[in-house]
Amino acid sequence: MLNSLTPNLYLDTVYDLEIEKLKKNGINTIITDLDNTLVGWNDPRPDAKLVRWFENLQEAGFKIAIVSNNSENRVAEFATQVDIPFISKANKPRRSPFKRAMELLQSTKAETAVIGDQIFTDVLGGNRTGLFTVLVIPINPKEFIGTKIVRQCEKIVLRHLAKKGRIPS
Repeated sequence: MLNSLTPNLYLDTVYDLEIEKLKKNGINTIITDLDNTLVGWNDPRPDAKLVRWFENLQEAGFKIAIVSNNSENRVAEFATQVDIPFISKANKPRRSPFKRAMELLQSTKAETAVIGDQIFTDVLGGNRTGLFTVLVIPINPKEFIGTKIVRQCEKIVLRHLAKKGRIPS
């Protein structure tokens, strides 16, 4: 069970992602979560730094999609501003939204990385699907009440992963 909750990478932010290393490992597709991964929870706009990050990925040949458990209106409002395809109401950690995103982007498991801020949705779903998983520290403590509750369990898992040397402490 611990393996399915262990990310391949654990980073402070999406900006710490080393694009060239991903490319060298055959990854050319990014499926990313939205809230508290790219922007704060329910933040409607990408800032200039995030827009540039998307541009850098695309210039490097990456295909990108947003997969979020949030509502269609919320995700569409954000995704259209950066011209990125999206899947809303994804029901992560189910495998189906990740598979739909790969079909949309014409990508394979070996070519795809998932980036998110939650172990029990993004990492678990990505690992269950056989993808390279990247966990980032949540941007903002403000979040959906259900997520706040799950974060308590997540803290226990993170401490255990750090103790086992699977992520930096």
